[in-house]
Amino acid sequence: MCPERSGFTKVNNFIVVMLLMTIFATGCGPTGEVRLDMADNGRQIEVEVGQILAISLESNPTTGFGWELVELEDPILQLMGEAEFQPSESKEIVGAGGTEIFRFEVVSTGQTTLTLVYRRAWEDEVEPIETFSVDVIVH
Repeated sequence: MCPERSGFTKVNNFIVVMLLMTIFATGCGPTGEVRLDMADNGRQIEVEVGQILAISLESNPTTGFGWELVELEDPILQLMGEAEFQPSESKEIVGAGGTEIFRFEVVSTGQTTLTLVYRRAWEDEVEPIETFSVDVIVH
């Protein structure tokens, strides 16, 4: 065996091992987005500090209805700006609904209940027509 090839192979093997270690290390942390929708309503979920909770709920703001966050009691989750609205696939239909997406950063350990209600913002005295709620446990 040629000594040059042996040294070259060792360097290649070292590089491959280092790349694999880097790939596996980046995939092991609590990063990432945990996606929830109405199918998760009433569930208990477990997340880690640093993750993002993304809640996607069907909505039709042209009717005056929208999802609102019920005040969070614990500083475990932090709302990341305004909800994002994504129109439905049928863009040609005037007044068609879509999806509201709320994103929350998981900032500390503990347990809290996250609740969103679907109602018209100006109808404070009227019960919401729909409620989404999950119990969140943060490790």
